[in-house]
Amino acid sequence: LIIFSLCLGLTFLSGFFHMKSKNYSISKSHEELMIPPTPCHAKTNVMFLKTHKTASSTVLNIMFRFAERYNLTVALPADQLLHLGYPRTFLAHFVEGFEARGQNYNIMCNHLRFNPLEVQKVMAANTFYFSILRNPIPLLESSYIYYKNNVPAFRSSKDVNEFLASPTKYYHPADSGQNIYARNIMWFDFGYDNNAEDDTKYTQTVLEEIEQNFHLILIADYFDESMILLKHALCWDLDDVIYFKLNSRSQDTVQTLTPESEEQIKAWCSLDWKLYLHFNQSFWRRIEETIGLEVLEKEVDHLRTRQKELMETCLSEQEAVRKDHIRNKALLPFQSGAANILGYNLKQDLDNRTLRTCQKLVMPELQYTSYLYAVQHPHKKRKQLGLPLLWTSLQE
Repeated sequence: LIIFSLCLGLTFLSGFFHMKSKNYSISKSHEELMIPPTPCHAKTNVMFLKTHKTASSTVLNIMFRFAERYNLTVALPADQLLHLGYPRTFLAHFVEGFEARGQNYNIMCNHLRFNPLEVQKVMAANTFYFSILRNPIPLLESSYIYYKNNVPAFRSSKDVNEFLASPTKYYHPADSGQNIYARNIMWFDFGYDNNAEDDTKYTQTVLEEIEQNFHLILIADYFDESMILLKHALCWDLDDVIYFKLNSRSQDTVQTLTPESEEQIKAWCSLDWKLYLHFNQSFWRRIEETIGLEVLEKEVDHLRTRQKELMETCLSEQEAVRKDHIRNKALLPFQSGAANILGYNLKQDLDNRTLRTCQKLVMPELQYTSYLYAVQHPHKKRKQLGLPLLWTSLQE
């Protein structure tokens, strides 16, 4: 009886402290904020599953800069590839040098279709896994514009609303390999069948598997909040998660969805919709339990202030510019479909150190992948992008 009472008491106490800590984190007083947090060590083994059309190019830039800052090894695509075998399911040999290096990479973040057992061959046992999701409604519209020329289901329809009025008219099972961007693309990126039947038991099993495989899922629709949560989870500095928005497109290429189209996306991409709803909920729960909304708001303000400072330091215009206004063609982002992918112009009179910092912040994904490849594999042939090199020698 004594042991039973003791267990009951401990259970009650742990519940009480859990409640206390949860409430405490949401409304810390100014004095409590002054208490230095428990020291933690920056995580340097990190795998980011880069999903499509989810602000993931911006996250990749953050990961690459972190890798350079701490001289970490990145699992880069082999030979002339610019992604890790996508859309094929990932295999370890898609990584340059895997046979020689084995499970000894720190960072992995280029596009791949997730395959946990193969990824584990490349990444250390203590690797932190995270990914990012986006509301499927704006995501599908973005995919439509970006992949308009490559996806049969998009190519044969006039605009996104026409496609959504009757998706099965344009989306043929025979073309499913080429049509991955037209339906449940996030579900596909996580390694699952994007044409699977939306069965409750099946979707629940997949959601649980993703929770087991990933330590954190961010939400692109709350990007700044996501960066603060990532900073805390990885024990990184604010400057490690500072970013300039990359791979965004000009507003005039955005098509307005009708209310009917928006509802249709929830049904047509119901697997992605369930995925998004589930992890959007866990995202906010995680924030309440670990940071609290008040602290989050303060840190988001700091992030935006620091970002503004860097934009004033680096950029000749205080915003992204259209592709035909980018002066240095080495900084031109890859252009796709009907999208006009924006880029940046740097100020002319920056000292060498500042210039290098600014160049890294605005460097598009393909150029950065190619550059890191040349640094890590100097004896291999450089990846051919058909663009001028930002630096002819790596010492510049």
